[in-house]
Amino acid sequence: RDLLYPQAAPEYAHSIRLDGDIILGGLFPVHARGDRGTPCGELKKEKGIHRLEAMMFAIDLINKDPELLPNITLGARILDTCSRDTYALEQSLTFVQALIERDGSDVRCANGDPPIFTKPDKIVGVIGAAASSVSIMVANILRLFKIPQISYASTAPELSDNTRYDFFSRVVPPDSYQAQAMMDIVTAMEWNYVSTLASEGNYGESGVEAFIQISRETGGVCIAQSLKIPREPRPGEFDKIIRRLLETSNARAIIMFANEDDIRRVLDAAKRNNQTGHFLWVGSDSWGSKISPVIGQERVAEGAITILPKRASVDAFDRYFRSRSLSNNRRNVWFAEFWEENFNCKLGMHGKRPGSLKKCTGLEKVGRDSSYEQEGKVQFVMDAVYAMAHALHRMHRELCYGYPGLCPRMANNIDGKELLNHIRAVNFNGSAGTPVVFNENGDAPGRYDIFQYQITNRSTAEYRVIGSWTNKLHLKVEAMRWRMGDPSFPASVCSLPCRTGERKKVVKGVPCCWHCERCEGYHFQASEFTCELCPYEKRPDANRTGCTPIPIIKLEWHSPWAIVPVFIAMLGIIATSFVIVTFVRYNDTPIVRASGREMSYVLLTGIFLCYAITFLMIATPDVGVCSLRRIFLGLGMCFSYAALLTKTNRIHRIFEQGKKSVTAPRFISPASQLVITFSLISVQLLGVFVWFAVDPPHTVVDYGEQRTQDPMAARGVLKCDISDLSLICSLGYSILLMVTCTVYAIKTRGVPETFNEAKPIGFTMYTTCIIWLAFIPIFFGTSQSAERMYIQTTTLTISLSLSASVSLGMLYMPKVYIILFHPEQNVPKRKRSFKAIVTAATMSGKLTQKGGDRPNGEVKTELCESMETNSE
Repeated sequence: RDLLYPQAAPEYAHSIRLDGDIILGGLFPVHARGDRGTPCGELKKEKGIHRLEAMMFAIDLINKDPELLPNITLGARILDTCSRDTYALEQSLTFVQALIERDGSDVRCANGDPPIFTKPDKIVGVIGAAASSVSIMVANILRLFKIPQISYASTAPELSDNTRYDFFSRVVPPDSYQAQAMMDIVTAMEWNYVSTLASEGNYGESGVEAFIQISRETGGVCIAQSLKIPREPRPGEFDKIIRRLLETSNARAIIMFANEDDIRRVLDAAKRNNQTGHFLWVGSDSWGSKISPVIGQERVAEGAITILPKRASVDAFDRYFRSRSLSNNRRNVWFAEFWEENFNCKLGMHGKRPGSLKKCTGLEKVGRDSSYEQEGKVQFVMDAVYAMAHALHRMHRELCYGYPGLCPRMANNIDGKELLNHIRAVNFNGSAGTPVVFNENGDAPGRYDIFQYQITNRSTAEYRVIGSWTNKLHLKVEAMRWRMGDPSFPASVCSLPCRTGERKKVVKGVPCCWHCERCEGYHFQASEFTCELCPYEKRPDANRTGCTPIPIIKLEWHSPWAIVPVFIAMLGIIATSFVIVTFVRYNDTPIVRASGREMSYVLLTGIFLCYAITFLMIATPDVGVCSLRRIFLGLGMCFSYAALLTKTNRIHRIFEQGKKSVTAPRFISPASQLVITFSLISVQLLGVFVWFAVDPPHTVVDYGEQRTQDPMAARGVLKCDISDLSLICSLGYSILLMVTCTVYAIKTRGVPETFNEAKPIGFTMYTTCIIWLAFIPIFFGTSQSAERMYIQTTTLTISLSLSASVSLGMLYMPKVYIILFHPEQNVPKRKRSFKAIVTAATMSGKLTQKGGDRPNGEVKTELCESMETNSE
């Protein structure tokens, strides 16, 4: 019966039955899920046969163990789930048959006897199932009949709910631990933008949900997309999934909670779409270190990080399984099918595998004539059986102490609730040497190995252990390998980190995605998300993470803006000093006396001050310099134009008086002129002292003047606290004197030539007015310029120097020239009475008309010279 398989569906209804005092149920995915319409598909060699053999091997070991359940034999009823929850539910009804009361009152045999029912096996506990969706379905019915269940592979977090699945326990950690381990891996890799991919069903959806929940709680990791693989995928479904994942191409890391068939098809679709090397796979324990998902598509799977509950290979099982053959393993009803599949041969005429395959001899040997590697969950299957055995042993010791075999209290009825309490209390070293314990929810502690699928230099691919997770991550980064020849660490981030000096502008609803905006102008990066304005006297530093003081500048002596006015001023001072020395040296000569000595010295003092102020304007500002600037800025001009105004006013009065009478006007003596001049000067000084009282002099740093668009070019200007308005007010009085003086110069333009310097004074005033008319638009027109300080200071000092130079050149240089080079002209003239002078002056207009009758205008010259001599 074991070797011949009819083609009809009932072939999957077989179960394995081992007799014993206590019967344990077993649920294993012996076959894969069938295509549409059929419950079961092809045989699963490792996940099915290895695991169910592991259960039978564990039962054999326990039955031989004199210490564990002595004199009690464990039996088993093992069913095939076909990897489908609905089919598994039908199968598991077998486990509860003994607990369902049968009503035989309506049933009679043909001869009238009461019917004889074969008593079904009473199952005290169930080992299984593998898939979480199957375990959930089965757990719902087993809890109704209080049958404890221990799973060896179901990891869905949902099964940790002790209110709904109170009879469920597992020797593998739940996916909530696995999800935390995967989150720790993602965080350690500095990935903050990932997509998730789940197979539809409890395992995949619960695992992803746990991962998303942890990402929400911890923050720092965003889910770009969360995709689901349907239970029955349509053609092209996986290509569509790859295209969807590529919509968020920055999310290269794909967190996968999918069954191995789906993993294989996803990798195949990535390969078909030329995305080898793009995705960074992070697989759950359903991928683990399995070969089947990656075989034939090693390149696309390269670098995949997978996770697997910490486990070890059980050497005793390897020896047991390698020794299995068709003759010594008749109890496994699926072993003949395994034999055909494993050795690629056909058994007899009715073998399941059709086609012209070679015939099986029955002498083939596992591991010799076929490849063999122990399935990863074998250890957990054995641990689950042992956990049930230890619980039964504790229960036996409590209820049947000293009684060999089963005592009546256990033989008739084993209470499932009581057995569950003993299961939750077990603590023993499992087949891998690690402790087997359960928490209050029936979960095993989280212990994982972390693998990476690597292609070595020999072009062979293998899973390498790169770390472990036991409540926290231990990752060996140096053991990780990525694409061949690419040493760089792969990234899976939505946005690259902003550079220093840039703020993050977060995309609404996706905290891991942002645009980087540079802090512009005078703003600095105050935090990750904000730019703030520096204080007014500061500017951002080079990397814009803070503020530094703006450099303070002043007009330096070596600046071209200072060298030119200083050079002019020094020439002027030398020239002025030369004139003063010459006049002092020739103080009593007629030409010096004729020019009005007292007024000449006042005027020369003013000219000297006009040149000297250049040095105060360029000197480093402090309270002393600022005070001197206020005093002397307008004083030089005031001296000059007060003296010139007095002179022009005197000439005007003399000629006006002469038209009316022959009496001399008042206040034309040298002493009177000095009093008038100093009276005019005192008005300027009085204004300056009032200014001192109202606003004491001090220095300021003007940051607005050179506050350029580029903060690096910004400068603070150290200057005296003199506004443009104050400066013009200070010069305003001098300009008023200058304008008045110009008016008088115009009025006296008709006096005889060279009379008391009337004409040179007139030319001086016209030129000076032109200089100052040019000064005002230059001075105020450059008030918005970045070079304002330099331009205005230079303009002001040169204007003052030019004004002084015009006065010096026109009024005194001719005299100095005569004194030094033509001393023969420096002789006294004939004196005449004032009456004669006035008469001559009043007639000068008439004489001018007749001047052509006498050679060279001699009359005019005589009159003027005699007037000059008398004026002294």
